Order: sequence, then C-alpha cells, then structure tokens
Amino acid sequence: KMNDIWMAVLAAVIAYFIGNISPSILMAKARGIDIRKEGSGNAGTTNALRVMGKKAGAITLVVDILKGTCAVVLGYLLAGNTGAMWCVVAVFCGHVWPVFFGFRGGKGVATAFGALLGLNPLMALATLAIVVIGVLITRRMSVGSILGAICFPVLSYFMEPDFVHLGIIVAVIVLVKHRSNIGRLIRGEEPIMSIFEKKDDSREQEGK
Repeated sequence: KMNDIWMAVLAAVIAYFIGNISPSILMAKARGIDIRKEGSGNAGTTNALRVMGKKAGAITLVVDILKGTCAVVLGYLLAGNTGAMWCVVAVFCGHVWPVFFGFRGGKGVATAFGALLGLNPLMALATLAIVVIGVLITRRMSVGSILGAICFPVLSYFMEPDFVHLGIIVAVIVLVKHRSNIGRLIRGEEPIMSIFEKKDDSREQEGK
C-alpha cells in the first residue's frame, strides 16, 4: 500500500516537471521575446497564434496536449489509475505554475485536455465537443474553455466518478485563470480569435 502511494507521488512529481515544458515560451525566447509580455500575456495556444502566427500556435497546441497525455500514461504505468488521476492535476499545475519559468505559465486548457485524453478518452472528447461548440458559436476561445471547465466535472461524475473531486480542482483553477477573460466578456471587450478575424476581413474585402 505504502509503495503504491510513493509510486503515485513519484509519478505526480515527474508529471509536474513534464508540465513545465512550455513550447510557446521557448519559441518566443528563440525570437528574442517574452510571450508573457506580448498580446494577452498568456503562454498558451491562443496567444502563441496571435503573437507568433499559425505555425507556432499549432506547435504549442500539439506539444501542450501531448505532454498532458504522456504524463498521465506514465502515471498509469507507474501507479495504476490512482497515479493517472494524480498526474492529471500534476501536469496541469506544472503547465500553469512552471518552476522553471518563475511559476508563470499558461491557462492549462490544452494540457488539461491532453491529460483527460490519457485518463478517459471518451470524457476528453465529450469535453472537447463542448469547447468547440462554444468557440464556433462565439468565435472566442475563452468561452469554449470556460464552458469546458464548467461541464467536465459533470461529465466526470458519470464517466470517471473517482476523478470528480480532482476534476473540480482543475476546473476551478481554469476558471480562476480565466477571470480576466470573464471580466472582458461581461463588458463586451473580449477579442475575437485572430483566425476568425482574418476570415471576416476577407469577406469584407469581397463585399467591397
């Protein structure tokens, strides 16, 4: 029993450090900029897309998802389902509060999705569907992320009951990290995602 707990702790520590891998911060540093001082100041996919373009945004998204999945799979291999569940929270916290980058990371949505994919693919895809619907309707990534955070503990209750309490912790952190977005949404000041803006511009030009 004690050995299982120590293995789960070890898995969680490793997962936290995997979460520290931040493609957006590293790619921005290579260009001589700090992504956390540009655009929205967030070290995630949306801001990488806004500041560095589609390629950087895509790389950030893929790496952030993969690190979440890899950490949880590792947790499962080391300490079974309990290890996997702990690693969801650990890799997520590693992304949000990375020790290697002064505890200033991203909002953790892509990493949380990747981690959920490792824990319960069906639950992850159901959450993703909610996020995508929110984004397509509002053209704002923050809305999809907020909806996903609110809904996935409910999905967890039905699909991964043992994870509900840890899931609520992750959801609350996502919502807290989006508090400035929530404020802008209430005031009607939240910007539309750049990929949608470009489409709108081309339509306007066609209209002219």
